[in-house]
Parts: sequence; structure tokens; C-alpha cells
Amino acid sequence: MLKIAGKRGVADAPIVGLGRNVRLSAVVFAVVLTSLSTMGVAQQILPQPETPFAGVVKTLAADSIQDFPRPPAAPKDAPNVLIILLDDVGYGQMGTFGSPIATPVLDGLAKDGLRYTAFNTTAICSPTRAALLSGRNHHNAGFGIIENFSAGFPGYNNVWPKSVASIGQILKGNGYATAWIGKNHNTPDAESGPTGPFDRWPGGLGFEYFYGFNGGEMDQWRPSLYENNRPIEVSADKKGDHLTALLIDKSIAWLRGERSVTPDKPFLMYLAPGATHAPHQVAKEWAEKFKGKFDTGWDEYRVETFRRQKKLGVLPANARLTSRPEEIPSWTSLTADQRQLYSRMMENYAGFTAQTDYEIGRLIDELKRTGVYDNTLIFYIAGDNGASSEGGLNGSLNSMAFGNKLSETVPDMLSRLGGLGSEETHPMLPAGWAWASDTPYRWTKTVASHFGGIRNGMVVTWPKHIADRGGCATSSIT
Repeated sequence: MLKIAGKRGVADAPIVGLGRNVRLSAVVFAVVLTSLSTMGVAQQILPQPETPFAGVVKTLAADSIQDFPRPPAAPKDAPNVLIILLDDVGYGQMGTFGSPIATPVLDGLAKDGLRYTAFNTTAICSPTRAALLSGRNHHNAGFGIIENFSAGFPGYNNVWPKSVASIGQILKGNGYATAWIGKNHNTPDAESGPTGPFDRWPGGLGFEYFYGFNGGEMDQWRPSLYENNRPIEVSADKKGDHLTALLIDKSIAWLRGERSVTPDKPFLMYLAPGATHAPHQVAKEWAEKFKGKFDTGWDEYRVETFRRQKKLGVLPANARLTSRPEEIPSWTSLTADQRQLYSRMMENYAGFTAQTDYEIGRLIDELKRTGVYDNTLIFYIAGDNGASSEGGLNGSLNSMAFGNKLSETVPDMLSRLGGLGSEETHPMLPAGWAWASDTPYRWTKTVASHFGGIRNGMVVTWPKHIADRGGCATSSIT
């Protein structure tokens, strides 16, 4: 029996048979393919060879024995796999890893599984996703840089090569149902329109069902979405719903369909909601839950989060908090207007974080309701890189302003705070709060030289096989 083991607090080799510094999708491959190999059906070549005819052909049909080709089938009790990848989330942004922003769904999964405290990503979006889905270094998959800035050189052209298989192709070829819900940032811009070609869309990468968006970010209130290869309009009864809620609705609907028609077929679901990437849009009631909670500023946030991280055991007791970069001003040096603006922006961002965790909880509840939770291998990855400082020192209420050389002053943004989080604004966080969200590390997204850009919290849950529920795994998995 494959078993995830460890001692409370520290798990030096949390996945039996796997050493340090293995890639996450390689872990998933190893878990599933070990299960397959125990049944004698693990394949070295995909697609699997057609099954030989085992019937009998005689002159008369009555004397013949029929035998139909058999599609690939996973062995009995093969685990379901759910990979959840959040976007632009810092290590110190989720309550499970010390943040004051409560994330009870992630907490619950951590209680049933393991927290990984040394999980590394790349510092930007597309490369992390390529590495995650391929099990290879992101350059081997063509994504040495973010998809929007591709270059005509090997490893940087953002063209997923035919020689690189995805986890979707691997598991589909071994009898899994596969779905990709949410963000796709691994299709070249020139191929991401409704005419394709579709070889490097999710369907071409082994995912039988796709519902989501192409590109780096999407408006949370007025999204442009695709279902498989077809652009769709959000239905009238769903207009005004938040994008994350729409994606979870679709995830649940797909899961129910699969369980109704093929209940014995395991599934792979890759859920990438695009939260909490800009635009930081969320209903006002979520932001209001955090009213006044960040008035003490980002320096104090760092100190208090660091204290909680030690108490939770995600940092060693002798850890020391990194210093504030000189490029980021101290909170006490800011004007009253700046503090008011920045605090409100962080309240909105915290609301977006909390709402994301809540919506994911609806999917976890569905797994429990249908009785598949215990045998579902869940990876809840809190960020494809660190929190983003791309909003600059002041943040922004229109993330397109910078690229169009438009300035946004603090007084101007204060006058428009009433629309913060709504479809009237397209907010981005001030750099100081992004840095604070990456506690205890230095720097932020896009900075690969420091852990603030590349270290993210992750929880792995598999109730049927986790030996040390609630423990921490300190092995480095990248």
C-alpha cells in the first residue's frame, strides 16, 4: 500500500520512495503510477497499445466469440487527483501559514493532511504552471518566461513541445477522466483565439474538459470565458456572480456528471481560479469583514504574522525575520491619506483571499458529500509565485493605467474608493502589502533571487493514506 508517512512536526521523506527536490507533478505521477504498477498495468508508452483480439472467429457467427477493444482502465481504488493552484498568493497570506486572514478550508485540509513549508515555485506565472503540469523544468516545456513575453529562442518561445507530456495526458492514457477549470496561461497568444489551432489548449494537453479563460488575468465580474474551444456568454442567471464562484459551480457540475455516468472511473481535476491575481475584485461584504484590521500597517503585519508562523510550526523557533527593503517605505513614514488608501486596499485584498478559500470549500464539501474525499489526493497550492508588487508603491485602481502611461494620484484614488472591488475598478495592491504578504521572506513576485518570489504554502491531503494528519513536511519540493 502506498503510504505518505512522517513524524509530527517534521517529515523528512513525507512520500515514501521519493527523495528531496522532486517536482510536484512528478510526485503525482509517482503516486498514481505506483498504484498502476501494483496491478501490472503501468505503461511505458502512451497511448496504450490496442488490446489484442481475444475472441474466436468461425465461419458461422453462432460459433464465434465476440471480444470488443477495451479502453484503458485505472486499477480498482486508484486515487482521484485534485490540484488547486491559486495565483499571486504570498507565503504569509493564508491563515494556515500564519496570516491574520482566516482560511478555514485550507486549515481543514491541513488537519487531514500535511503542510509543506518548503515548497518552491518559479517567480512568475506561466513557468510555474508549465513545470507543475509537465513534471519538468519549465524551460524544457518552453516556458522560461511568462507567456505574454515569449521570445524566439529554445526554452523561451512559450510553445509547449510535442515531446513534453502533461499530467493530463498521462492520467487520461491510464483511464482517468480529466478536467481543467479556470486559468490557462500556457497557450501562445497567437493560438489562443476561437480559431485555434487547439493543440496547445487544455484539450490538446490531455484534459477532456476545459472551462475557463486564456491569458494572465480576467475581470472577476465580466469574464470572457471558453468552454472547451468555444467562447461562451455567461448565462443570464449567472451574470453578476463572481468568477471564482462560477468556476466552482462548473467544477461541481462536471464532477457530478462524471460520478453519475462513470462512478468507477477516477478523475483528475486541475482547478486554477486565477485568484488572487489582479484585478482584486470582490463583493464589498467580504472586504468589510476586515475593516480596520490593517490600520497598523505592513511592518506590524510582518511582525505579527512571523510570530504566528513560529507558533504554528511552519517556521523554526530560531528563525529571524528578514528586514524591510529600503525601496519600501516604513508605515510610519506615510501620510494619513496614504495610510487610509493602502489600508482599504489591503482590506479588499484580504476579502478576495477569504472569498477564494470559501468557494474552494464548496468543492471540498462536494467531494465529501459524494463519498470520494477519503481517496482523493488533493494538492492545495497557495500561489504560483509570491504576492505581486506590480501595482507599485501606491497600488492602483486601474491596472491598465501604468501600461498606458497614466498616473494615478493618492487623492484621485481616495475619491474613488467607494467602487473598490466592484466592476468600476481594476485594483492592484501596493508593493508594501505584497511584501508583507510574503512574510517572512524578502521581496515578491518576479524576484526569483529571494524566497518572497518563489516560496509558497502548500497542503497535501489524502485521508485514506496520510499517516501523520496535521503534521508539517519540511522536505524541499520544487
